[in-house]
Amino acid sequence: MDSYKVIGLMSGSSLDGLDICYVEFKEVDQQWTFDIKAVKCYSYTEDFQQQLRNLGTGTAFQLAEMHTKFSRIMAEYVSKFMIEYPISNNASLIVSHGQTIFHQPEKYFTTQIGCGATLSALTNKTVVCDLRTYDVALGGQGAPLVPFGEKYLFLEYNTFLNIGGICNISIHHQDKVEAYDVCPGNTLLNLLAMQDGYNYDENGNIARSGQINTELLFQLSEIEYYKKALPKSLGTEHIMNEWWQIINNKNLYTADAMTTVVEHIAIELGKALKNSSVMVTGGGALNSYLMERIAVHANSEIIIPSREMIEFKEALIIAFVGLNRYLGRNNFYSSVTGAHRDNMGGAIYG
Repeated sequence: MDSYKVIGLMSGSSLDGLDICYVEFKEVDQQWTFDIKAVKCYSYTEDFQQQLRNLGTGTAFQLAEMHTKFSRIMAEYVSKFMIEYPISNNASLIVSHGQTIFHQPEKYFTTQIGCGATLSALTNKTVVCDLRTYDVALGGQGAPLVPFGEKYLFLEYNTFLNIGGICNISIHHQDKVEAYDVCPGNTLLNLLAMQDGYNYDENGNIARSGQINTELLFQLSEIEYYKKALPKSLGTEHIMNEWWQIINNKNLYTADAMTTVVEHIAIELGKALKNSSVMVTGGGALNSYLMERIAVHANSEIIIPSREMIEFKEALIIAFVGLNRYLGRNNFYSSVTGAHRDNMGGAIYG
């Protein structure tokens, strides 16, 4: 039996904070099990969130500066985590997703900030980072990367939905995996909530109080992304340039815009789920109104796991993806991303 103790770091497009998951993986006869030892989310300040949000339209200097600054902040949080959970000091590997600033695989680039060398130097741990770039260089989307972990760690399920800043789905068929970004998620909902002074719409209370605007609902459904063939993936810049611009131009009351966006998300996810039994994770799984609307449109069995799994599944899988890079094994499927071949993504420091 081989045992590996790993810390996974995930910072998603919703920009709410850094998820940290310390987990022990064991492999016996090519079968994997995992035991989550400790988890925590360290929230970003509003000012830092705004800095990250503005980075895509900033200067080259700001991007380069934040690349290192972000890794120093991650190292700070990892140090706090190790003090709060001393058992995590036993980790031999840190895997960092970084923060996606640009994602344009059709132009052969994707950019996740967070300098792995800096993170390794400050934590004195081996670090795996920059997971997506090689797949994109091979003509792939570099996304989604979670189906790799799902295949080995969640054998009891075959359909998965993650509702984070972006909603993505993966369906594990016997002979292939179908996975892609379906539509925006909490990126839009959080931006709308901020208009009323909230970080997010708790339980979907704002959305529940509004009315659907049919014109906006139709305009969102006509966005070109939905007509693209698979494989496909979304970046925050696409959401801001298309969905958010349309929403802003309508000048609706926040509640009405929120209700309409929730309905749009539920309709698109309903189309994608195809009458399946689905495990739902990500922050959106805690939005009771959103989950109600998805249930209306999906005609699927919705399985909501423990809160720990809802919030930290991505950090867990990031740890597993990076561990396989460290072990010299492929961790991206060309059938999912559209790359020329299966490949091994990630850079190693330390």
